[in-house]
Amino acid sequence: MRMRVSGCAALVLALVVALAACSNEPVPPPPPAPIPTPQSEPTRLVVGVDDMGAGFNPHLIAHQSPVTTALATLVLPSVFRPDADGTMRLDPTIATSAEVTATEPFTVSYELNLEASWSTNAPIAAEDFVYLWEQMRSQPGVTDAAGYQLITQVRSRAGGKAVDVVFSHPYPAWQHLFSDLLPAHILKDAPGSWTGALTDGVPASGGPFRVTAVDRARGEVMLARNDLYWDTPTVLDQLLLRRFGPQELAPALAAGDVDVALPEAEPTIRTALGGLQPAPELQLAPKPIVTQLGMRADGGPLADARVRRGIAMLLDREAIRTAVAPESLAADAFGLAPSQPGYASTAPPDAPLRHDPAAAAQLLASAGWSRDLTTGRWAVAGGPVSLVIGAANERLEDVDVARAVAEQLDAAGIEVTLVGPSAVDLFGQAAVPAVPPSPSPTPSPTAQPEAPVTTPAQPAQTPGAPPTTPTTPATTTSALPATPGGVEVDLMVLPRTVGGDLGSELASDYGCPAPTALVPEPPRPPAGFCFPALRPALDELVSASPRPETAGAVEQVLWAQLPFLPLFQPVNLVVSTPAGEAATGIGPGPLASGPVTGAQRWRAPAR
Repeated sequence: MRMRVSGCAALVLALVVALAACSNEPVPPPPPAPIPTPQSEPTRLVVGVDDMGAGFNPHLIAHQSPVTTALATLVLPSVFRPDADGTMRLDPTIATSAEVTATEPFTVSYELNLEASWSTNAPIAAEDFVYLWEQMRSQPGVTDAAGYQLITQVRSRAGGKAVDVVFSHPYPAWQHLFSDLLPAHILKDAPGSWTGALTDGVPASGGPFRVTAVDRARGEVMLARNDLYWDTPTVLDQLLLRRFGPQELAPALAAGDVDVALPEAEPTIRTALGGLQPAPELQLAPKPIVTQLGMRADGGPLADARVRRGIAMLLDREAIRTAVAPESLAADAFGLAPSQPGYASTAPPDAPLRHDPAAAAQLLASAGWSRDLTTGRWAVAGGPVSLVIGAANERLEDVDVARAVAEQLDAAGIEVTLVGPSAVDLFGQAAVPAVPPSPSPTPSPTAQPEAPVTTPAQPAQTPGAPPTTPTTPATTTSALPATPGGVEVDLMVLPRTVGGDLGSELASDYGCPAPTALVPEPPRPPAGFCFPALRPALDELVSASPRPETAGAVEQVLWAQLPFLPLFQPVNLVVSTPAGEAATGIGPGPLASGPVTGAQRWRAPAR
């Protein structure tokens, strides 16, 4: 036993000695921490813009703006895109082929790029075609819907990567359809998503850029490279669209805070930019819209075409254009815009385009209106004439036009009330909230409605004298009666989109679709105009073989009925510093896609 204990003691002693020996060895120092690799700043280019617009759905009249055009061009997928002269070209990043595959019934088949997908990893597929078709045929206030209304069926093949679109009859302008597709997998089941989901962003990208942030308070839209894009990636990491006021732009260009800009063309901007050295490059870029004055034709004081023509003759269109958009292009047609090839005035000799109070008085009197010789105010059916003018609150230039119209009509003896509902309400509803335009371009949604603006009564204007041009906002003298459904607008300022197929645009803007099994209650046109006698001619314009003279005949009917009074085509300036010009090569671009066309190839300017 003693021998076993002594053996164990010896073993323990040996272990202690060994451990002591190990503890005396020097401990190696820890390896040095890795030196962090400095992260390079993302490459960025800043584009200056006037405003953010009401939203970013390119298919809504309410959302038309340069920012919406830019996002549609760089973020949303299109089967065809316009080239420099407006010819529609297949975009192979979205579709590898698109062709007519049957004539009875007329069918167009699309083979989609197998790699094309949204930034959510969902494929760009047939459901996106179906969603856009369903919305365009049934939603109010949309642009260029006539072609979609001819579609009777959209069929999916090859797991959604092939699409057959069937039409009620041959439609030669089918290449203009299915541009700016929207992500159906996000939008189709969300109530109100057609407008709401694109008010403050674009929920998914199918193009080289994606929208990462929209800050309306700061006036910024941030685009970043879409890392899931399957084709050539963008050169820039980021493209920032930032709002600059007229007095802010020149200092920002001088300081290098903005590289290119797209302000409204006007003398004050040119003056502000005139002192910059080196001088920036200035180019004109007409917008893909024509501003017009819609006159409600389906009821109210302007239901009679004689009244609409008389109202037009009380207005001085040139004074309005000069006061609001002096570098815009005067428009005298219902179809082509002044900047488009082939444009010419379509106005007949008796068109109500000139300020002519005497001729206006004759027309109004023939429609039952009377004028008090003492006060100069107009009356009808035993009561004073009172018209409601609507302008979208988010569209500041439209509000300026409405104020100019209100000033002129008040000077001519007509009481006018100006309301400023949201753009979506104004162009999509028959009755709108009776609220005045807000002094802010982005009113708080929780703001309480105020009394609408009403122009004060003024002495009768001397016949033949030029109408008053606006200098200050009209004063508030009375409010419209509060009604549960709002008020109906008699006159509205609204944009008409241009740059597509002429026949389709005329049919979209001035037609009134008949009820069908697919759409038993088609949406009301923004100004309520529906002239059944025009339907055969408008149907012919979207048929296989329209006669060359049909578009002109439609224009003559529109001049006689005058549901809209064309005013002008707005024009932007494309402003670029020498560094910005070298980095982008920016120009006006195709009318439909604008100056940012090709921005995926822009690079960061040299500083």
